[in-house]
Amino acid sequence: MNLEDRYGLKMSTISAAAASAYCDGVDLMLSAWTGAAEAFDRAIAADPDFALAHVARARIHTFYQQGEAARKGAATARALVGKHGTEREQSHVAALSLAIDGNLPAALACTLQHLESWPRDAMVLSLPLGAFGLFAFSGMADHDQARQDLCARYAANYGEDWWFLTNYGWSMTENGEVAKGRAMTERAFALRRNNAHCAHALLHAMFEDGSVDDADALVEQWIGSYDRAGLLHGHIRWHQALGAIETGDTGKALAIYADALHPSVSAAPPLNVMSDGAALLWRLSAHGHAVPRLLWDDVDGYARRYFPKMSLPFVEMHMALLAAATGNHAALEERCAAIEQRLADGKLPAGPVVPQICRALNAFARQDYAGCVAALDGVLHEVVRIGGSHAQRELVEDTFIVALIRSGELARARSLLDKRLHRRPSARDRRWLAIAA
Repeated sequence: MNLEDRYGLKMSTISAAAASAYCDGVDLMLSAWTGAAEAFDRAIAADPDFALAHVARARIHTFYQQGEAARKGAATARALVGKHGTEREQSHVAALSLAIDGNLPAALACTLQHLESWPRDAMVLSLPLGAFGLFAFSGMADHDQARQDLCARYAANYGEDWWFLTNYGWSMTENGEVAKGRAMTERAFALRRNNAHCAHALLHAMFEDGSVDDADALVEQWIGSYDRAGLLHGHIRWHQALGAIETGDTGKALAIYADALHPSVSAAPPLNVMSDGAALLWRLSAHGHAVPRLLWDDVDGYARRYFPKMSLPFVEMHMALLAAATGNHAALEERCAAIEQRLADGKLPAGPVVPQICRALNAFARQDYAGCVAALDGVLHEVVRIGGSHAQRELVEDTFIVALIRSGELARARSLLDKRLHRRPSARDRRWLAIAA
């Protein structure tokens, strides 16, 4: 029996039921839709020797930081694929397993090599893409360009595929080609509306071109079709909350936080719960709005439970933010020391920008605004190295602008705000510009 996936790649299973369930799971996973884990479980139940289903299920475990289950699933897949898998499947399992095991440089190298032979292996191509992908967390300063270049290289292999267009469009948006990125993402959305990654990509394009009302309308019209357990449900509402801050509607932003982002109600992966909650509260605080201490304590307790030790630079930025906001300076100093030691050991590809961000956030929380400015001076253009999206990283630049204003460096604040307003309209930036004037 010659069973193939949606991209025409052979699958080593003798069970049509397993193959069908796996293909369903892939589409659900690539669209961040609910049901992917259950689909892979059905594929495994129908064919316990189906390596691709085991490694795909393991990858979902990693999203939710279920490390033991993820490593076990990857190990099972490696053992099975060596007995039953094709060369393509062996390479596929190797790439995903390296990512699951946390060996990100090796996973990226393996992924890029794999794609040279099997460019239509969408599960592998998905690894370096996205805000939390292998490129974003590589420490590269040009990962936005690298993502777009990778998509351009394989565009002819995918044509009008809804998943590929979603990622290519988002890559363009993040790399500064916002109009082209939005148009391509809208094409993808027309092909499959049950695609949370695409709704999310559209929100990024709307953030970048200043379409706050469009973004709010998109969320209101679309979110009802998306289960609250969906991978990106909370993060999509986070984007809506950013829009509320933009328009000065603090009450709406806090209501969204209570309804969808607070750790007690969010079903999102821990990385999203921690970063979305911390970033939204910090933005509210930086804009001069009082944030109840209990809200800080809740997300801080959650974050320390899931991220007790030195982790990715993107994580460390948000952990520093939480420690600074809650006044836990001892914890912040401890994490900063660990980051600086890793930098000294040559094990921090993102470079010195990571400890500098942590120092700057600590200074800002202490109301040492000149110290915050000094910490970020000279490294602000390197913030891209921590990964995540531009919308997420803009928190650092926002902090820098507020610190400039509060430390009396109004001319520099005006210059930076003028540049941002030239890029996109922003009611928030106009309010800051009025203050700086």
